[in-house]
Amino acid sequence: MVHFVGAGCGAPDLITLRGSKLLGEADQVIYTGSLVNPVLLGLCREDCVLCNSAELTLEQVLSRIYSAEAEGKTTVRLHTGDPSLYGAIREQMDALDARGIGFDVTPGVSSFCGAAAAVRGEYTLPGISQSVIITRMAGRTPVPERESLASLARHGCTMVIFLSAGMLEGVQEALLQGAYDAQTPTALVYKATWPEEKVVYAPLGRLAEAGRTHRIHQTALVLVGDFLGGRYERSKLYDPGFSTGFREAEG
Repeated sequence: MVHFVGAGCGAPDLITLRGSKLLGEADQVIYTGSLVNPVLLGLCREDCVLCNSAELTLEQVLSRIYSAEAEGKTTVRLHTGDPSLYGAIREQMDALDARGIGFDVTPGVSSFCGAAAAVRGEYTLPGISQSVIITRMAGRTPVPERESLASLARHGCTMVIFLSAGMLEGVQEALLQGAYDAQTPTALVYKATWPEEKVVYAPLGRLAEAGRTHRIHQTALVLVGDFLGGRYERSKLYDPGFSTGFREAEG
């Protein structure tokens, strides 16, 4: 059996109870060494085989899984954050399917959730934004033209930009082609929930400058939108004048 497990975004106590249990039971753990907190490996048995996938190709990862399966052993494939976001798990799951190898997926706390906690923010504020776009800047891995950063920026809603901290000049330029302006609030969140977490706030027109000043060029998310500001409308859910299925409106 193969278990794809989301390790969470950094702090070791943010892994799920299920994920922690699976790590403790695994015969082999193949982990994303460039991003997964190594403290989590302490949850594994002493005789568990540990493999750092940062040093491996897809074919080498699969070969190790196939070998463990042939010996009747269990593998945990430990991915950073939640494996459904930029986790490259589909190609692994398809290969296992082709061989008739069983697998399941345990979700994890994504870094976009950790970043919201770091800025003490709510992405979906009434009257400000009710949508969140999670995306990335085109780099060595392209994105579909219809999903270019400039195109998505036309919506003007909350944005969380992954894998782009090393391209902040391009990010800033693309966003300014959309519905945002130079004063739109942004935040750079470096290593959310890790001990070395850092948050840098800047208006969009100075985003790239802020990255240079604070030497943030990797392992960071870019948060964009007026949810970072102070203006919003009160939620109707807890408004005394709003009826719900659990209470009648007052007055």
